[in-house]
Amino acid sequence: MQTTHYLITVRGRLSAALLGAFEGLDAAPSGADTVISGRIVDQASLYGVLELVESLGLEPLEVRRGTPAL
Repeated sequence: MQTTHYLITVRGRLSAALLGAFEGLDAAPSGADTVISGRIVDQASLYGVLELVESLGLEPLEVRRGTPAL
């Protein structure tokens, strides 16, 4: 199954507790915001991650396909 690498930018810097909710994904600060990234297997899984962002009260700023950092 082919996966796609996504980068999801949310407003603010996330605490360790919030970062732990995104199991299997990486997160890194970017200025005052946080970029959550990783391989997502399909559109349903992407919607699941976005639903998690919403349920945690986070503000999504950008969602884009990208290449993983080496």
